[in-house]
Amino acid sequence: MFHNVDKKLQVIGGGKMGEALLGGLISTGWAPSESLHIVEPDSDRREYLESALEGVSLGTDPLEGIDALIAVKPHIVSDACLALHSSNVKRVLSIAAGITLSALENSLNPGTAVLRAMPNTPSLVGQGASGLAGGSATSENDLTWAVSILSAVGGVVVVDESDLDAVTGVSGSGPAYVFLLAEKMIEAAVAEGLTHEVGVELTERTLLGAATLLRESDEPPSVLRENVTSKGGTTAAGLAVFEQANFSNLIKEVVKAAADRSRELGAS
Repeated sequence: MFHNVDKKLQVIGGGKMGEALLGGLISTGWAPSESLHIVEPDSDRREYLESALEGVSLGTDPLEGIDALIAVKPHIVSDACLALHSSNVKRVLSIAAGITLSALENSLNPGTAVLRAMPNTPSLVGQGASGLAGGSATSENDLTWAVSILSAVGGVVVVDESDLDAVTGVSGSGPAYVFLLAEKMIEAAVAEGLTHEVGVELTERTLLGAATLLRESDEPPSVLRENVTSKGGTTAAGLAVFEQANFSNLIKEVVKAAADRSRELGAS
């Protein structure tokens, strides 16, 4: 048995993102595993989580009055909010895509501090990027609380809710853009005569190295690009193809399309 008074946070939904967040909270010392709880209806998933996150308690219903993080699929959010409403929860952070703050607030008790975040899949390896927005009853203390949770799996930026669609277009969907680039670089490597294994190794190392250099360098990406581009050299030849294909405009269109779709989903 477990007691509500001992719990610091309950995660509604024990999927991969919920598991990643809990793992991050434990590993960074945000809270001991014994003070965390998972609400997960699937018995097989509960059995897995019990062994994967030792010490974390599990159940099928929310605990009374304990801060909650909603990590379920969008179509299940209304059911989760109904259960949290009945459990008198006072503070809620949702990472469900497309569910607006107003929709969340309307489904919870009046005065509930509600926050909404858009994390991305690199959170699964502790390298996430999250956008965070607070609702009408959110205090600075609530924002600090939510930032501390999301920081366990990466970086966080606090924005207005109206900016979360742009966040989705850049970082929420962004990993897929990079994965597509990786996929096509590997195919190009094979087309140039390299083995698939060598193409994978070179591509993964190149992307990881470039991202690390970008993060750790004081120089903007434009300068880093110029530093590796000699006039008339191999890199210049490759970049010229990007320029001919209007790569800059293509990226803008890609991000805009994802952001526009996020707006549509939020309005539905």
